[in-house]
Amino acid sequence: MAVQKSKILIVEDDLDVAEMLNAYFRVQGYEVFTVNWGEDGVRACQTDHPDLVILDIRLPDIDGYEVARRLRSDRRTKEIPIIFLTEKRERADRLQGLELGADDYITKPFDVQELRLRVRNSLRRMGQGSLTNPVTGLPDGALVDERLTECLEKNRSALMMVSLENLDGFRETYGFVASDDVLRAVSLMIHNAMREVGGAGDFLGHITATDFVLVVSPGKLPALHERILNRLEQALDYFYPIRDREQAAKLPNRLAIKMTKLLSLDGQFENVAQLKLELVRLKE
Repeated sequence: MAVQKSKILIVEDDLDVAEMLNAYFRVQGYEVFTVNWGEDGVRACQTDHPDLVILDIRLPDIDGYEVARRLRSDRRTKEIPIIFLTEKRERADRLQGLELGADDYITKPFDVQELRLRVRNSLRRMGQGSLTNPVTGLPDGALVDERLTECLEKNRSALMMVSLENLDGFRETYGFVASDDVLRAVSLMIHNAMREVGGAGDFLGHITATDFVLVVSPGKLPALHERILNRLEQALDYFYPIRDREQAAKLPNRLAIKMTKLLSLDGQFENVAQLKLELVRLKE
């Protein structure tokens, strides 16, 4: 019943796409309304209070980034989950969305079933106060921010971020069920490595859906980094179906692992938002 009452605002200037999404989500039991201009989207959020916004980046008046910026700066709309629709895949666009507080994004042309799951997951996170990731069950949102704030205040811990790269490409080929299985397996391997090498006060959570943040003792960091990296790199090919494993290493957008370390937080960051952005930037 709760899902059926959820209200979705679609801000999309392509009338065919807007009509398709409107019809699809109505069939799924949502209350849906659409606008075609960014300014109208901002006003609709202020007056109609949707539970979630599906927001195209390219709009005829102001772009989706400006819409998101205005929503996040208004106390009436700052908590509304936003899913960006974009034709761009560049890392800079993902960073810009993250800076503006976007909850998720999906690239065009998109799988409407995948979009439905992203909508469901965003609404579920909102209903839980964004406390856990719906796929892995690990801490997310406010719980992660609380722990990172403690790290900034006490400056006794080291941070490591483990990023699962190219999951979108994997999902496009093998489907959302397989990609969720990969995400859960990666989270379990990280958790097991922390249990074996780390300490009792360590923490594991999500910064984004595919970026895991670890709070550990500085002395444990080197051994933990080596164990996680070795295990995940050995496992990557096995996430592919048997028929594709021989070719997996040659795929242009194969699954990959990137790891980032911050040994000290000593006065480098004014707040958690700056810290999270720096971790994402360091992936390069």
